[in-house]
Amino acid sequence: MPSAAAGTSPGLTRLDAPGVPRGVVLALHGGRPRSRRRVDGRSASWRLMLGLTRALAQQAEREAVSVWTLRYRHRGWNGGVDPIEDARWALAEVRRELGEVPVVLLGHSMGARAALHVADDPVVAGVVALAPWIEGDTPVDTLTGRRLVAAHGRRDRLTSYAATRAYVDRATAVARSARFVDMGDLGHYLIRGHARWAELARSESLRLLA
Repeated sequence: MPSAAAGTSPGLTRLDAPGVPRGVVLALHGGRPRSRRRVDGRSASWRLMLGLTRALAQQAEREAVSVWTLRYRHRGWNGGVDPIEDARWALAEVRRELGEVPVVLLGHSMGARAALHVADDPVVAGVVALAPWIEGDTPVDTLTGRRLVAAHGRRDRLTSYAATRAYVDRATAVARSARFVDMGDLGHYLIRGHARWAELARSESLRLLA
């Protein structure tokens, strides 16, 4: 269950493996360029990510991996301050609850953008970025020594396939590994071709923790 009332602070939905997990997949949902509206149970981006994480939780549990989904305070990027701060809070919660277990950040769209900003946290082993929102200020040095898998569909009209591919090319200079996955004719919202997105999220998140 989320750790706090929606809108007053960030929250976490936890699907925990029994005992002490060997790692955590921390999922970060998408959002809008600007919005101060609170993220509540009606948020489509949050619900989309919950569906994705529930699809991978069964296999994750078999591999002693917990799956946590962050709920931001606000729906917008808002200059990056809000989602980046919330993502760092979530990583601190993992550390407080579980110690220094490795974490893979699984982000969609704005969530992937936030993940790439906070990947320099010492517990982060890698990032799986689905249809990431890449801009000129998206850092690459945060991936130093980490693994990256970034996937994008060619029919995405909200975020850029070309920008993601170029970002992965830049990341190869610092990352332990950086891989681009071409999702073909899929779009942005992970709905069309949902099974393909879900399988990619499951297999790559758990592979990066292996």
